[in-house]
Amino acid sequence: MWTAGQSWQRVAIGRAIAHAADVLLLDEPLTNLDARIRLDLRTEFRRLHRALEQTILYVTHDQVEALSLSDRIALIDGGRLHQAGAPRSLYERPASQFAASFVGTPPMNFLTGRLTCGNSGAMVSGHGFSIPLGGSFSSTVRT
Repeated sequence: MWTAGQSWQRVAIGRAIAHAADVLLLDEPLTNLDARIRLDLRTEFRRLHRALEQTILYVTHDQVEALSLSDRIALIDGGRLHQAGAPRSLYERPASQFAASFVGTPPMNFLTGRLTCGNSGAMVSGHGFSIPLGGSFSSTVRT
C-alpha cells in the first residue's frame, strides 16, 4: 500500500521523465519510497536511461542506487570531490579513505600500521600483525 507521499513522489518522477530535456536532474527521487518500489524504480530508471539515451544527473546518498544505476559516479562529501569514475573503479580502487569507507557493503576495514623496509624486504606491522610485502612491492619502497 502506497502512502499519499509516495504517490505524489511517483507522479513527480513520471512528470520529470516525460518532459523532453537534454539533462534530467533527479535529487533523491527514491528516498521516501518503500524497498520494493525503490527496487522496481531503479530497474526502470536504468531501462529508461538506456532506451532514451538521456543524460541523467542522479543525486543520492544510497550507494546501492549509485552503484547500480550509474555509468559514472562523483563521490562528494562536504562539498569536496573525493573521486569520480566508473562504479567498478570506485569500488575496486578507492582514491581516499573516505571513498573506501563509503563504497561497498560491508565497508572496507582499515588497520593502522607502519611500513618498514629492511634487509628482508618491505613489511607492514601493527598491533597484533606483521605482513611481509615481498615481490615487486619491496623494490619500490624507499627508506
